[in-house]
Amino acid sequence: MLKQGIHLKLGQGLSMTPQLQQAIKMLQLSSLELEQEIQNALESNPLLERREEADYSDADVNQTQTHTDHAPQEGSLSETIPENLSTDSSWEDTYDTEWKPSNPERESTSDYIEKLHTHSEGLTEHLLWQIDLSNLSTIDKKIAHLIVDYINADGLLTESPEQILGALQSELLIEQDDVDVVLHFIQHLDPIGVGATSLGQSLWIQFNFHFPSHPLKRKARSLLEKNLDLLAKRDYKSIKGGVGLNNKQLDVLLGLVRTLDPNPAGRFAQDDVDYIRPDVYAKKVKGRWEVTQNPEAVPAVRINDEYATLVSDGCVNEAAADYIKDNLQQARWFIKSLENRNSTILNVAHAIVERQVAFLQYGDEAMKPMVLRDLAEQLGLHESTISRVTTRKYLHTPRGIYEFKYFFSSHVNTDTGGECSATAIRAMIKKIITSENPRKPYSDNKLTALLNDQGISVARRTVAKYREALAIPSSHDRKVLS
Repeated sequence: MLKQGIHLKLGQGLSMTPQLQQAIKMLQLSSLELEQEIQNALESNPLLERREEADYSDADVNQTQTHTDHAPQEGSLSETIPENLSTDSSWEDTYDTEWKPSNPERESTSDYIEKLHTHSEGLTEHLLWQIDLSNLSTIDKKIAHLIVDYINADGLLTESPEQILGALQSELLIEQDDVDVVLHFIQHLDPIGVGATSLGQSLWIQFNFHFPSHPLKRKARSLLEKNLDLLAKRDYKSIKGGVGLNNKQLDVLLGLVRTLDPNPAGRFAQDDVDYIRPDVYAKKVKGRWEVTQNPEAVPAVRINDEYATLVSDGCVNEAAADYIKDNLQQARWFIKSLENRNSTILNVAHAIVERQVAFLQYGDEAMKPMVLRDLAEQLGLHESTISRVTTRKYLHTPRGIYEFKYFFSSHVNTDTGGECSATAIRAMIKKIITSENPRKPYSDNKLTALLNDQGISVARRTVAKYREALAIPSSHDRKVLS
């Protein structure tokens, strides 16, 4: 016989607080988007004000690291948006109320645009980049690549998982579960929610990721996947009846849904003109590589002390005091999010420079293999955090400006037991083709043999893939007739 009863169960779970959501949002913004975000905050919160460069004193901490200073300063990484951030943290009692970047010597905008080594990246490229750097098996990567082919510009899947299985079964011995597992993996890449079959499913994936232990989780799924049309019509009466919500639960659920992104692929829309501003500078000073924050990338903001002192001095009534206190709290959270973003970007850039010193000195052929997990383990961060930091963040080097993710690539084993990065192999292929006889250009088989002679064990199809990625025609099309 079944027994009914009430049972108490203890467990741990991460709740996505508004503060943590804001911090994560800050990380994935480009410097130009961040500037607009700061401007919006300044306009909406009277407790925030911009700090002019002239206000900086010589005592300000210089946001600079060298590649020999591997260990982060105490408290820096432990405070950069940890995956298990406490949901009841009182940030105003823990952190400073002011954040300011350094002011390094920098080149003009025209100088660094001339050295630009990047291009606007689309959603497909961003997903494939994460997939290729993942630990998926070769078969799973083939499945993932085909799934990405069926994801449109809005981030939605245009074919069903069953249709995708049918397209793959002619060349792979797989089952539906194999496709479903890989699809689930893609749906939880950055940005969360792409690869869904509908807007409702995309929102549910985001909800389940951000609020995995929320008591309204099941009702949220019913709302998003089955009753989204009612939400669009604001038919709250039907929602309460259909989903089984009271007024309070509906208000809570609507508040959580508003934090989700109905268009997670939107930030990858291609613009006609891309303006790039480096987030970090890397330069060699007296034989050591220094990594320095670009102050133009993140304007300095601070708390408006005049408003803040009104409450402590008792100069305002209770309603005004509550308004000021609320905005003061929001201002401090905002500043802390900026500080987290700054320190995380700086530490990731420092780790990149530390690992890729050979590239900075000798170029692409000296690029070392590096994947997201390498930096995640080194810095004590989650791979998804590294992915956010390396997307649309730019490093200014003596060789030009590079997106952070340019420094990441998979590896190929060498005959000596070492590893060679895919970037280095592409550079070798380009160098070999540049020096070939135009009347007798090298075939992909010959390029493969030449690389094998240098100890690089690579397949012909991989060489063809890298050649095509470099936009280099086949040997037949490269041949110059006398």
